[in-house]
Amino acid sequence: MSLHIKRIYEPPSPSDGFRVLVDRLWPRGVSKENADINEWLKDVAPSTELREWFNHEPEKWKSFSEKYSAELKDSPAFGELESIVEKHKNVTLLYAAKDEHYNQAVILSELLQSHKKE
Repeated sequence: MSLHIKRIYEPPSPSDGFRVLVDRLWPRGVSKENADINEWLKDVAPSTELREWFNHEPEKWKSFSEKYSAELKDSPAFGELESIVEKHKNVTLLYAAKDEHYNQAVILSELLQSHKKE
């Protein structure tokens, strides 16, 4: 399995493989025709309440990560994402946030990789 993280605003690449948008809201300024996504999993994104609370503030990262992981624990959408990763050799998780270090795709990638090892 090859798992990547990429901003939706970066140009698509053949090396992206199967592209999955993991945001609840459609990214501003990106047309659905030009997004080149294979799947949009809105429900794997953080809840609106959690996303608004976090507000991409790095000092809240640890708490956000714990709360988001708890949301995903019994999430059918996370199970669907796991299935996608199992079916495809190369998967890219797409997100719209400006911060490449503090966003839900980072947490999803970590969880997917840790579940793969179990």
